[in-house]
Amino acid sequence: MMENAKRVFYHNKKIFILSGILVLLILLMSILSPGRFFTVANFTSMGFQMAEFGILAVAMSIIILTGGIDLSISFNATLSGIIGILLMRSLTESGVSPVLTMFLGILTIIAISIVCGAVNGFFVAYVGIMAILVTLGTRSLYEGIGLNITRGMAVSGMPAQWHYIGNGAVFGFPIPLLIYIAVIIIATIFTRRTPWGVSVYMLGGNPRATEFSGINTKAVLMKVYILAGALAGISSIIMASRYNSMRTDYGSIYVLQSVAAAVLGGADIGGGEGKVIGTVIAVAILQVISTGLNIYGVNRNLVDITIGAILLIVLTINFFSARERKAKAVVSTV
Repeated sequence: MMENAKRVFYHNKKIFILSGILVLLILLMSILSPGRFFTVANFTSMGFQMAEFGILAVAMSIIILTGGIDLSISFNATLSGIIGILLMRSLTESGVSPVLTMFLGILTIIAISIVCGAVNGFFVAYVGIMAILVTLGTRSLYEGIGLNITRGMAVSGMPAQWHYIGNGAVFGFPIPLLIYIAVIIIATIFTRRTPWGVSVYMLGGNPRATEFSGINTKAVLMKVYILAGALAGISSIIMASRYNSMRTDYGSIYVLQSVAAAVLGGADIGGGEGKVIGTVIAVAILQVISTGLNIYGVNRNLVDITIGAILLIVLTINFFSARERKAKAVVSTV
């Protein structure tokens, strides 16, 4: 009981620190670029940009809770988007109404993403192959299928109304941001307020003990990857709408960034620890850094280097912090 209380305090403290860092970054950027950063137009732009990445980061954080990883998640999103767009183009050319075309396109994108997530889940949960190896393979598989379908070109041809999903606003709030908020709420409820969510944390913390407790760990893992697939589909819808097209390399940088956001947000890469809200704050931090660097005209490659360096620093800090906590726990039991 005492150990659980310490762990809760540690994570709440980490979220508080992350929130402070986010506020300080916003203040710093506002002071350095008062007329360019701290504006309604800029925050609205960040709201449009952050959603597709944030949803993938939430999906990645849930997978990391189990001690796994999904290197194929962005290629899942692009493959499902490509197939969905090709279907919508065919329906549009056949004279089908835009509303029905978009509805069928959305269903197709979500369905394909769930299937891709289920493929990952099957090999991880039921075959027993390590997640990093499975998703490295399916990453190449999904990318290869997408390249064969498109020949490396971008596909388009959706109804004109499709553009509104990723670029429209409701009462001034970007629609992608509203979708992102809904995903955050649902993911938080699923992971923190349901028996399945408890099982996810247990599985990540101690897989063998979880199995001995009577929980079907394979089913839990399968559902995790299916959920991640569904979230990749939602991200794909936003991505395809924002760019009004889809190509296999769209969002490829999100794999590294989503891992960075999850780890920065407090998720233990070994599993069993982390919260969705921590990932959400980390996504906001990375978005503020990216936007600030772009305002100053910093090369996009340097932005990626910065995010990679942040990931390495956070992993190092987490490693030594975990080792220190374990050492203290051993001393306290002696």
